Amino acid sequence: MAQSLRDDDLSNPSARPTLTDLVDRAIALQPSRRHLLLGGLGAAALPFLAGLAGCGGSDAPAAPVAPAAPSERMLGFTAVGASSADDVVVPAGYVATAFLPWGTPINATAPAWKADASGSAAEQEQQVGDNHDGMHFFGFDAAGTGPGTRSDEGLLVMNHEYINPEYFYAPDSDPANWLLPFTLEKARKGQAAHGVSVLHVRRTTAGGWEHVKASPYNRRIHGNTPIALQGPAADHDLMKTAADPSGTEVLGTLNNCGNGWTPWGTYLTCEENFNGYFGWNGARTPSALENRYGLSANGFGYLWHTVDPRFDINAHPNEPNRHGWVVEIDPFNPGGKAIKRTALGRFKHENAACVVAANGRVVVYMGCDERNEYIYKFVSAGTFDAANPSSAANRNLLADGTLYVARFDAGATAGDRMGTGAWIPLTYGIGALTTANGFTSQGDVLIRARQAADRVGATMMDRPEWVAANPKNPAQAYVTLTNNNRRGGTTSNNPDGSTTAGSARPPVDEANPRANNVWGHILRFTGDGDDATSLTFSWDLFVVAGQPSVTDARAPSANITADNLFNSPDGLAFDDFGRLWIQTDGSYANGGDFAGMGNNQMLVADPQTKEIRRFLVGPAGCEITGITWTPDRTTMFVNVQHPGEVGSHPNAPAGYTGDDWIARHANAFSRWPDGATAARPRSATVIVRRSDGGPIGG
Repeated sequence: MAQSLRDDDLSNPSARPTLTDLVDRAIALQPSRRHLLLGGLGAAALPFLAGLAGCGGSDAPAAPVAPAAPSERMLGFTAVGASSADDVVVPAGYVATAFLPWGTPINATAPAWKADASGSAAEQEQQVGDNHDGMHFFGFDAAGTGPGTRSDEGLLVMNHEYINPEYFYAPDSDPANWLLPFTLEKARKGQAAHGVSVLHVRRTTAGGWEHVKASPYNRRIHGNTPIALQGPAADHDLMKTAADPSGTEVLGTLNNCGNGWTPWGTYLTCEENFNGYFGWNGARTPSALENRYGLSANGFGYLWHTVDPRFDINAHPNEPNRHGWVVEIDPFNPGGKAIKRTALGRFKHENAACVVAANGRVVVYMGCDERNEYIYKFVSAGTFDAANPSSAANRNLLADGTLYVARFDAGATAGDRMGTGAWIPLTYGIGALTTANGFTSQGDVLIRARQAADRVGATMMDRPEWVAANPKNPAQAYVTLTNNNRRGGTTSNNPDGSTTAGSARPPVDEANPRANNVWGHILRFTGDGDDATSLTFSWDLFVVAGQPSVTDARAPSANITADNLFNSPDGLAFDDFGRLWIQTDGSYANGGDFAGMGNNQMLVADPQTKEIRRFLVGPAGCEITGITWTPDRTTMFVNVQHPGEVGSHPNAPAGYTGDDWIARHANAFSRWPDGATAARPRSATVIVRRSDGGPIGG
């Protein structure tokens, strides 16, 4: 593991031991005190340290130790090992508690969840959705009536990306397929489990957390909630349907993956793999636009198009165009209408990292999560008024601006995994985005953002997922490039936008240096002049995941060791102290290329030294995704998605043959989070706290 520069190393030129030295020695002599010492040195620790103060220094008696404030460190915890168990693992001195699982009643009058999965669509609309993903904690103000900085009470807003049908539906009457016969009621229930939950939560006197069920803030936004369409693509002909001839209101938000939040107190939820819910009945030759966004006859197998005409492209060919956007929600206005902000472009949005540049413009960094897709940023036309954060002008900043796509260029030295780049505007009438090349308006460019990016020559990336902006420098951002088994060929996305999604096989390049990149990497870019609005930037690879035993072109970076192995970095976020938290969604086979990696996990990186330590491991078959903190950073919320997805897990149950089998033996593989009495696994939030009440990670 890379050695980091410790906080007090430069402030102690004498030969006497530093405070960190004393802590290390104390832990070696009495390991049981580890959580107290590494968690922050308070008055209770001082007598313990006083007995060691003269060690290794001089023969003179030790001077009295004066009380000192606790010192927070970048990586102030002991890393955990990999695990394939069906449990959550956190460091010594920490506690993890499951909270708000799928099916939790959204308020005091909502129906209870049915453990046999027999609940109705109407019931699911009143319950926490499935497969928790991105989220954010909005602390209340002092009065408890609006956004503020309180850490004891606030609104926890979370996404629900998709469902696992094998656990979500009770087995029906077809002996060969538990899901059949499939009905409109089942489709509606599935739609109800997508979207967003807004949940009023409060810290208890014991330090835990509770859901304030009687609060008027609690609500669900799901796959059939009316949502406004706003911006340049609203009312475009490609957005109009028989149910909405004006093209200004859509039902629902789907496949809500990562998230973002704004300085004016709103939540951004991002629509990712929306294409998987659509299909068609009968014959159809898909258009170039449909191919470019991955629409197909059967979608991902959800079967909605077979019973709900809205998802049959033959019946409603424009309905898919109304999905794939960033949606803005005001969690403090329970009667307010969510808005799809079309100025930010239509693609498979992973998350939306929102910062305010030095010149006051709002910048949103975004990735399109598919193999060989692109990285984008939006720059607002207006500027943020910090003196009036909740003003109407601020609340409309995402309505108008410029969408850019990134080109990554090699640097002066081949193979050094760093270089420069440029942001290319996706603006109608500029460059190649003209009528001659098939574009008709700015709305058209935004609806067809992938095709516009193809045309201007953006760089195809290894599945861009979460982007995290450095709180110490908003012009610097990190992006997870999860994996890409289709890198290393000779074909690229066609400039005319005719490539079927995911079908290209591009060659390696400096920013994506490995063929068959099964492990993934994290790239860092910084706007020139430390300006988030700059149209040029420098970049480097922060970490390249993999196996240290591999020494050829697929070798990982030097900050990967036997102690921090991982694959497929996905979720990514900074805390206010400056730690970079890395979450994974990859193979949990724990063998072959993935030996020693165990279940999906969460790690922490020091951006300066690049040291990485494993902090948390999730239960069997899950993804770790979504993270947020209370403002004082003493509570961290982390989401566990799809526990119990069997896949290639080494502990797959005997007799397992696929989804039909596990649907009929729903607790045979995972019983997380409910334990021994569980009827089936459930996605849930995990509350992580330090036993001594200190800041998480420090």
